[in-house]
Amino acid sequence: MEDYPHTLAQLEDLLASEEACVEYIYQLRWPKGFRCVRCGGSGAWRMSRGLLRCRRCDAQTSVTAGTIFQGTHKPLRLWLRAMWHVVQSPVGTSAREIQHLLKLGSYRTAWAWLHKLRRVMVRPVQDRLRGTVQVDEVYIGSRQALRKRMAPGAILLMVAVAKRRSRVGLIRIVRLRDGSQQSLLAAVGEMIDPSAIVRTDRCPAYTPGIELMGYRHQPFRLYPGAVGVDPLPLVAEVADRLRQWLRKSLHGAVCPSYLDYYLAEFTFRFNNHASRFPGRALRHLLRQALETPPGPSDQTNVP
Repeated sequence: MEDYPHTLAQLEDLLASEEACVEYIYQLRWPKGFRCVRCGGSGAWRMSRGLLRCRRCDAQTSVTAGTIFQGTHKPLRLWLRAMWHVVQSPVGTSAREIQHLLKLGSYRTAWAWLHKLRRVMVRPVQDRLRGTVQVDEVYIGSRQALRKRMAPGAILLMVAVAKRRSRVGLIRIVRLRDGSQQSLLAAVGEMIDPSAIVRTDRCPAYTPGIELMGYRHQPFRLYPGAVGVDPLPLVAEVADRLRQWLRKSLHGAVCPSYLDYYLAEFTFRFNNHASRFPGRALRHLLRQALETPPGPSDQTNVP
């Protein structure tokens, strides 16, 4: 039996009670059996209130301790339903929709939940791209606005796309502070595994910096007679889809303060085909939430 629901009805069956929800999360967090975070012990007693006590060191923990769910006062069933609504929608779900669907009393709660989930959608080190990767800078807005320093008229991003045969594979996107060589190379190091082959245009900022970082570098070279050839077509395709998604989901109104959250959501949706396979995407997002410790940003900047 596959360990994820295929429909909302199956989700409801799987999470028929809070106890069933806790058991599902337990199996995802410790698929090979409980492991104590303090001593590494492999056995635990089940206690009241959902607590677990290590048989070796007597440390008490829970399935949510050390995760983004730590300290939540809401039922885990609500969290799972919120995550389902996030992944099954083609363009995403707003905080207002989450508040209405889950009957939350506060818009602030729904807003904070969404940003918690977006924070765990991309894991910087674990999700670095491998294989042959195309890299280029992309603007959201106009270059003219950026040159005139009319912030936030234009925002500079770097898009990295792993090639899967001749098509787009996995992607990563980060916001650049500026177009300097230091910023470009730092972004390459953040998004791409050292084993990868990096393809760029002939921008001098990439050479010889990428080679000095240990990557195999393939700058694009136009062949004789080539006219109108896009040197990095996979990046162009992803950039077009990103702009379309921002227009549909946010109506093009991206607040720079929260742009990184939305880039993470787009990347997660793209890499996991979220709306096409919501059950798989739900499982993947839940696993990443269980692997991510709570952070101070979870409680700040809530409107």
